[in-house]
Amino acid sequence: MRALVTGGAGFVGTNLVNRLIKDNHEVIIFDNLSTGSQYNVNKEAKFFKVDISDNNVFDDKRIRDYSIEDVMNGVDVIFHLAALPRIGPSFKNPKEVCDVNVNGTQNILECARKYEIPVIYAGSSSFWGGVYKNPYTFSKWQGEELCKMYEMIYGLNVTICRFYNVYGDFMPTEGSYRTVIPIFLEQYKNNEIFTITGDGKQRRDFTHVDDIIEAMIRVVKLNKWGSTFELGRGKNYSIKEVVSMFPSPAWTHIDPIPGEARDTLCKSELARKKLKWKPTINLEDWIKEQL
Repeated sequence: MRALVTGGAGFVGTNLVNRLIKDNHEVIIFDNLSTGSQYNVNKEAKFFKVDISDNNVFDDKRIRDYSIEDVMNGVDVIFHLAALPRIGPSFKNPKEVCDVNVNGTQNILECARKYEIPVIYAGSSSFWGGVYKNPYTFSKWQGEELCKMYEMIYGLNVTICRFYNVYGDFMPTEGSYRTVIPIFLEQYKNNEIFTITGDGKQRRDFTHVDDIIEAMIRVVKLNKWGSTFELGRGKNYSIKEVVSMFPSPAWTHIDPIPGEARDTLCKSELARKKLKWKPTINLEDWIKEQL
């Protein structure tokens, strides 16, 4: 299989690329390295520094020294993971978020339509908290709607996979795109007080990146398109319960993050039935391994 992974130098993308190459597949990466890292790029993949929100990228007919036709020729599937993530930062740069997550998604879908390549789109579980609560969720939902439009009008094969609070190797450990798990791990390592947003009773369904990737691989193998799969562990923890997974924690409360859902909990019956998928990695066990 020849796969194109957008965002292939980011957190989930890096893990996906490594899994695909381990399984002896050929991989092309599009990433502008705004949130991803050059250090993450697997040397066996063909890397192109591409900003998917730039309309001229595909109109110019060339990427670096390659024609678009040469790059896309023989690609069997596009894993579209490239996005500006996280709810909190999206309030500060809504235009940039929409440029990447909406316009960038349409650019990828248009390329996929032209070359007749199926697309797996990385959606967000924040959809269930309300699509108008923050720019990030709105932009990811708009990406889903574009996928459905291209499917209905142009017959493009598309499957949407909504991720639930992903953690694991290569997750950001610094900067505004960190999530709660790497924040707590860094605070523990540095012997700092844990910072709990809000009252800490909000609950999250944490899902390991390896389980997410296994589900996406199964989507390709299934080769039946048009579904929306909820990809989560199916068990949630309060933030205070996560803190208690660390030895002798001390914590303080900080302001809540606006625009976030109170609780997330995945109901993944469709993924379990159609993909024969069941997440296997437990958060508490994984944290113990890291410690």
